[in-house]
Amino acid sequence: MFVEAVMTTPVISIRPSTSVAEAARLMLAHRISGLPVVEGDGTLVGIVSEGDFLRRSELGTERKRSWWLEFLVSPGKVADEYVHAHGRKVEEVMTNGAVTISKGATLDEVVEMMSRRSIKRLPVVDNGKIVGIVARSDLLRPMARALSPGDTQATDDEQIRAAIQAELSGQSWGGGGLIRVHVDKGAVELTGTIFDERERRAAHVAAENVAGVKSVSDQLAWVEPMSGVVVLPEEISPKEISKAR
Repeated sequence: MFVEAVMTTPVISIRPSTSVAEAARLMLAHRISGLPVVEGDGTLVGIVSEGDFLRRSELGTERKRSWWLEFLVSPGKVADEYVHAHGRKVEEVMTNGAVTISKGATLDEVVEMMSRRSIKRLPVVDNGKIVGIVARSDLLRPMARALSPGDTQATDDEQIRAAIQAELSGQSWGGGGLIRVHVDKGAVELTGTIFDERERRAAHVAAENVAGVKSVSDQLAWVEPMSGVVVLPEEISPKEISKAR
């Protein structure tokens, strides 16, 4: 899926000359945590977010340092912090050169960039002009649709078993064939051996995500790697599971 399918458009944006007060009012009115800053021709020049308003003189939260730390900081940096704490226009407090993504990017690329840069939203651009914005919340909608129960075609037991086995075989934690799958009228039973308690939950999730599965019964035996002791499912306590993690 591409970002163009989930992005929010049209975009609520502001000009560099917009007042900080107006930017704050827009964020509150629309319940958003950031605003793209654009020139009159639609060119993106920055972004202003709640984080840019944390160190403000009006709140009494401007940065304070002890005298010896203040001595080590350059006058230019202190001056820049003063502008952020007292500036009245968006261009004085915004983050310049916002991280952007193209409208043809995939959702995987969006998530990768958000994770790498630790950001919550990405302006979507086309030829340098902003055409939308994608936030973490925008990714929830396609996920929710995919997880919603729909009209799925009936699947027989052998197809279910084969699908689960294929999923397990494709995972590094899948046991290399040590996890066996039995299906009876949509009821799945997992048997065999695991060497890490976390593999138990992963196998359960892999099974319940296959269409046609009605229930999953876990009969996997855990082999403790250090001692070789075999622990059956009913013998495992929550404390042992915690230790395994």
